[in-house]
Amino acid sequence: QSQLVESGGGLVQPGGSLRLSCEAPGFTLSAYTVGWFRQAPGKQREGVSCIGSPAATPTYVDSVKGRFTISRDDAKNIVYLQMNSLKPEDTAVYYCAANLFGCYPGDEADFPSWGQGTQVTVSS
Repeated sequence: QSQLVESGGGLVQPGGSLRLSCEAPGFTLSAYTVGWFRQAPGKQREGVSCIGSPAATPTYVDSVKGRFTISRDDAKNIVYLQMNSLKPEDTAVYYCAANLFGCYPGDEADFPSWGQGTQVTVSS
């Protein structure tokens, strides 16, 4: 059973923007480190970004640095992933995941709670 809920995905043209949201019905997301992962067709899931609790310096995979921004609104119990200057290679299912100990080392196995994912398609 998924404990997190992602939203905000969709179809966007190259150069466009999307903002993904990660919510946690039933538990206090502010107490958790939250990571965003993505899985493109035929590829392994990869970590995209992570933010600790309390909010510390976030981490980003090199391919999204300068384009994506992770943030958290603890009052609303939401973590966001703002994605700008989107490229076709950003097309993937995006997942948020949570743990209680931090962003490092950042492997999937370090995150016990996951959402179902939201599709992001970048295409003209």
